[in-house]
Amino acid sequence: MKYFTREEFEKTSHTGIDNRIYDSNILWNMTLLVDNVLDPIREAWGKAIRVNSGYRSPALNKKVGGASNSQHLTGQAADITVGSPTENKKLFDMIVKMGIEFDQLIDESKYAWVHISYKSGGNRKQILHL
Repeated sequence: MKYFTREEFEKTSHTGIDNRIYDSNILWNMTLLVDNVLDPIREAWGKAIRVNSGYRSPALNKKVGGASNSQHLTGQAADITVGSPTENKKLFDMIVKMGIEFDQLIDESKYAWVHISYKSGGNRKQILHL
């Protein structure tokens, strides 16, 4: 974990919700996501990338209306941004061209942010625009 921290994945603006990672499997998944996907993306981008939403506890996932099977619950996903939809589209396009392994790459709300996920095996390389 070169460019990202555990704290970035645990932070939330929703007060009163404990979003700390207690499960070692979730922490392992988050580390795999960072080491195999996010750090290489950051290295190629050459500038800061911010995690909008990383790990989500069940309470936080419910609060934000996340899917019941969201990979955020398992530490396998992050929503990231580089500041604007225009720049997020450039980031998205760069990730596609990089050819790195990922499970899902999603343009969320016309590049308001980019969702990316990674599993230890069986990654689908699924690209979606929602």
